[in-house]
Amino acid sequence: MRPWALLSAVLWSLVGVGWQRSSLFSKKGFVYGTVGHPVKIYVKLHQNSPVLICMDINRASKETVDPTYSWIGPNENTLTGNSRINITNTGKLVVKDFMESLSGLYTCTLSYKTIKAETQEETTIKKKYNFMIFVNPFAPGWKSVCINSSDCEDATNHNILQARDRIEEFFGRQAYILNHHFNKTIPAMHFVDHSFQVVRIDNCRPGFGKNEGLHSNCASCCVVCSPGTFSPDVDVTCQICVSVHVYGAKSCP
Repeated sequence: MRPWALLSAVLWSLVGVGWQRSSLFSKKGFVYGTVGHPVKIYVKLHQNSPVLICMDINRASKETVDPTYSWIGPNENTLTGNSRINITNTGKLVVKDFMESLSGLYTCTLSYKTIKAETQEETTIKKKYNFMIFVNPFAPGWKSVCINSSDCEDATNHNILQARDRIEEFFGRQAYILNHHFNKTIPAMHFVDHSFQVVRIDNCRPGFGKNEGLHSNCASCCVVCSPGTFSPDVDVTCQICVSVHVYGAKSCP
């Protein structure tokens, strides 16, 4: 969350979910895996994750014989369908009502068979896909600000600047009225045109921080503090604390 002085606002990077802008993201809201390194995904607090596909784009474009899927969540727990975890028969995963504690590594193993045309010999292939999911917060009241907007940050920034202009206009008119329509017993009010300014204050809520090195594709996002770090107040970064073993820690025990 990045408030401005004098005016309270909710500023965030993307509506609903922050995804990598790459071929891993499809127009249908699917995020495909990639072999060899994790795909980083940023989900808004209490929003659903995008649809995670246990397959890379190249494999998705080919015929896959007898596929099976196995999902493992944070702390290496095997994932099964429940009120928060939705796993389809085709290996698609959606995490509902995302919270800080749900952040972490999600791994899917895809197993399928290949058949040699000459000998009809079957071979089982296994591929592993890693998704690092981080929660990204917003403050109460964001829905009322972003009802008809596809980008909440643009909407709130526009509203803040519009409010600034109206406040400046108010002071300007007040100065004119007092100087021209009231008797001299009222103290004079002086206002310098365009002197009203809004100062940006960059901070995050407790348990969240910014880390350009770890989250280079979401450098301006306030992302949940990873295990080993914490953020007790409205600081911008998560501080190191080796005794912290959870996401979103607000203190160092």
